[in-house]
Amino acid sequence: MTSFDGLVERARSLPPLTADLLVVAVVGLFTASDAASNDPDYQQADGLTWLLLAVSLTALLWRRRWPVPVAIVTGAACAGWALHGHIGELLNLPVIVALYTVAVLGDRRRTLWTGLVASLVSGAVALRVGRDVANPQGLPLLEMIWPLVPLLLGEVIRTRRQLMDEYAARAVRAEEEREREAARRVHEERLRIARELHDIVAHTVTAMTVQAGVALDALDTRPEVSRRAMRQVRDSGKEAVGELRATVTVLRDHDSESTAPAPGLAQLPELVGRFTDSGVDAALRHDGTADGLSPMVELAAYRIVQEALTNVVKHSGARHAAVSVARHGDGLCVEIVDDGRASRIEPSAQPGPPSRTEPPSQLGPPPPLAAEGFGLVGMRERAAAVGGSIEYGPVSGGGFRVRAVLPVVLPAEALRGGQP
Repeated sequence: MTSFDGLVERARSLPPLTADLLVVAVVGLFTASDAASNDPDYQQADGLTWLLLAVSLTALLWRRRWPVPVAIVTGAACAGWALHGHIGELLNLPVIVALYTVAVLGDRRRTLWTGLVASLVSGAVALRVGRDVANPQGLPLLEMIWPLVPLLLGEVIRTRRQLMDEYAARAVRAEEEREREAARRVHEERLRIARELHDIVAHTVTAMTVQAGVALDALDTRPEVSRRAMRQVRDSGKEAVGELRATVTVLRDHDSESTAPAPGLAQLPELVGRFTDSGVDAALRHDGTADGLSPMVELAAYRIVQEALTNVVKHSGARHAAVSVARHGDGLCVEIVDDGRASRIEPSAQPGPPSRTEPPSQLGPPPPLAAEGFGLVGMRERAAAVGGSIEYGPVSGGGFRVRAVLPVVLPAEALRGGQP
């Protein structure tokens, strides 16, 4: 590469000692040529001139390790040439390199103090030399300014390097943050899909198993009941296949959203009807107000009812179940009560934003997690995913109750977390 940037990159790639020797060689070449030729009316080069040059060039080899002492040594040599009567335009090259190194390897405070001292010393030397020579190197004011030039250049270079390093660090942090956010979203999506698959497969297969048992028992004595149960098995299977296809479509193509609507409150009558055909007399009471509800809240309510009725069929031995869905102010209350045998699960209350119009729960303190089944844990996760609360436990006189309070308006955390 022949461009300036290419040369800079090559210079930066050199080992530090090689770069320092190269700098010393270049500075020595120009400084020595100026020291060797002087105006005939002034001091010619002698032993002291070459000694000061040797000291300056040797000091430059240590400019990276001790920049301030090197600047002092080279500055003293430059002042020595002027006071000795040797006038030259390039004799200040060693101190210029030293001052640049002070700024580029230091900080702003050190640069300011170095500039102040160098300007004062340079101005004082100019005043002293102006008394003895008819044609001094320059006016005292100009001599006070030139030390500031390499310091300013070094400060600009150092600031630019710091900015570039900061930009690079920000880019690395941003990339790490994007990776963490992507991993978090993948984890949440996996949990969501796992819940969906559990709800689709476990609940539907349970209902199909119960309906197949009813059909088998009634096959000989009550063929109509048997046919109705088998039709219900067929319909449940079709619905499960459709929901599985919609879920798998999301996994196959992340750019396309599934066109199948998520189950909501409108599908509750059909859901309760399937469990009624499974041998449980389930009744639904729904006030029909679903305006303004988020699809996430409707899906959570649907899955909680589905899980609770599945538990009724599988574990309670109940003959009757009542499902109530009602909106109270800013909360949607979902309650499922059955008349089955007493459960061995202790009552639980999961903390969350309570409804403003509902009384506090009387079901008691939360139990250890080991006392809960996977279905109850799933209902708790469903409610928590949308910022709601859930409680469950035996009711007086027998039976079991599950009661969830879901917010009508989702909190910001649930909106960022994605679909439950």
